[in-house]
Amino acid sequence: MNKKKFILVFLAAVVLVITAFAFIFINKLLNKPLVTIEGNSTVFYIANGSDFNNVKDNLYKEGIIDNKSTFDMMADIKSYKKNIKPGRYIIKNKMTANELVSLLRSGAQSPIRVTFNNIRFLPKFAGKVSEKFEFDSLQLITLLNDKEFIKELGYNEETIISLFLPNTYEMWWNTTPEKFIIRMQKEHDDFWNEERLAKAKKIGLTPTELITLASIVQEETNKTNEMSRIAGVYINRLKVGMLLQADPTARFAYGNFSVKRVTYDYLKIDSPYNTYVYKGLPPGPICMANPITIDKVLDYESHKYYYFCAKPNNSGSHAFARNLRQHNNNANAYHRYLNKQRIYK
Repeated sequence: MNKKKFILVFLAAVVLVITAFAFIFINKLLNKPLVTIEGNSTVFYIANGSDFNNVKDNLYKEGIIDNKSTFDMMADIKSYKKNIKPGRYIIKNKMTANELVSLLRSGAQSPIRVTFNNIRFLPKFAGKVSEKFEFDSLQLITLLNDKEFIKELGYNEETIISLFLPNTYEMWWNTTPEKFIIRMQKEHDDFWNEERLAKAKKIGLTPTELITLASIVQEETNKTNEMSRIAGVYINRLKVGMLLQADPTARFAYGNFSVKRVTYDYLKIDSPYNTYVYKGLPPGPICMANPITIDKVLDYESHKYYYFCAKPNNSGSHAFARNLRQHNNNANAYHRYLNKQRIYK
């Protein structure tokens, strides 16, 4: 072997050794833990419209990674820089660069759990729900106030609240307001299966009207064992054309929901929601009726009661009556109890 050939072989060997060491070093670097956080995991959000630099900088600022270069290198290897997927990701402690980039590139985000109940007004609903999503309350309430949009769904300003069934739902953090409402419509439609629709039809009410009645029952009592009986009272009144005279509707019309004693000032409020003034159901629900209450109304108790009044104690139970004389006796007993308790409003 001449000297020139020896040098070439030697240089090739050196390059091979350097390449091997470089490969081992880079492989070790990319596969050692890149994520160093307190605890077992953390949540990382990638907003819609984010680019790679946004993701990298936020990972660093939030203390999830302490080496941008390693993350950058793995992003090149896995072609992540042009494949940013928005969402909510659970990042585990001691993840390698390979594992971290693979997770973010896959778009395998973790769902959020959205729970709502006991809500009367849409602005409060929008505020509560938006806390869980990327969108803000203004975006959601603007959509809910869009008359054309809700009309296409089959609702108006008074009835749109009946679309939402209180429950806990799993959804994606970066869901848009439009997709959120579409999901709620699907949940609503799934709830109103053939059996429930048939029951509502037999009562003579549409699903929206049934939910409106359920919202009144729900505001009357939190005792599930009385809901069907109270629903029966209101259905009896609807059948004979009596005023419903539901205290919760007077409170709703007046705008005071904490009052325990509904006085004449409440009863005379001129509002279509006040069933002491207007016959039939209000134009829409006075709160979001939950599925349990709706089912209690659908399975209402058939009886001959036309009146009910809170019992003269703090039990939350009610005394039912078939005629006005019996009811007045029950009401007087309750009023004496309130007076004794010094409850005048």
